[in-house]
Amino acid sequence: MSMTTETASAGFAARPGSSLERIRVRRLAKNFGALEVFRDVNFDLGEREIVTIVGPSGCGKTTLLRCIDGLLPVDEGEIWCGREQITEPIAGVAMVFQHFGLFPWKTVYDNVAYGLRMAGVSAAELAERVPQFIKLVGLGGFEHAYPWQMSGGMQQRCGLARALAIEPSVLLMDEPFAAVDAQTREILQFELLRIWETRPTSMIFVTHSIEEAVLMGDRVFVLKGRPSNIAKVVDIDLPRPRSRETLRAARFTELRELVWSTLMKEAREAEFHLER
Repeated sequence: MSMTTETASAGFAARPGSSLERIRVRRLAKNFGALEVFRDVNFDLGEREIVTIVGPSGCGKTTLLRCIDGLLPVDEGEIWCGREQITEPIAGVAMVFQHFGLFPWKTVYDNVAYGLRMAGVSAAELAERVPQFIKLVGLGGFEHAYPWQMSGGMQQRCGLARALAIEPSVLLMDEPFAAVDAQTREILQFELLRIWETRPTSMIFVTHSIEEAVLMGDRVFVLKGRPSNIAKVVDIDLPRPRSRETLRAARFTELRELVWSTLMKEAREAEFHLER
């Protein structure tokens, strides 16, 4: 795959060479009172594709993700998952939050089992499926631990297992590694890539880290402007599976610098912006 860029004036971030879309976003707009967060956002998320989203602080990355999850209503436009329009949370779409979102009074096992129990899965099936996902994220042996007993990295692994346990067709990641230290963040990045290789699913991954966006994504969407829009799409032509060797590749550096140069001016302006 070659690298291309598209400007927001094109109006639509299509996935090259694919007719299978898990998520379709059309003419999306969101306001909070007089504040326009984003406007005329259009894109497709393909089957087994990872799209990463970067942008300056306050551009609406998390708000966009919450709209796609059905947690926030939109003011204009439509969001579709397959043939189902999203106006509220639906089966098949799962979200992993920045601050873990675990129930502190539940064990690892019960946190991971939560979504399955809500879906009416039997106790026998829980006993079969839940340990598989706990093991998948590397928490085997910690089934009876509580969140307050675990490190931040372990808590985020638990949150990921809970999302994966319902076997979603779309996984939404809201800066999932922002709350852990740098070393743990790198470990979790490659753990997620390992898990994705074994259980590929469509994913939208919001991050402030340009390096993380390039490492994880098949495409990087750059949000800019007030209200924001998809100002540029960068196709990431790095081979998979990706490893720490990927970070040392000359092509990785080129792609990281391309995304950063797109964001640099607006990121500096956003740092000194006052809301009115």
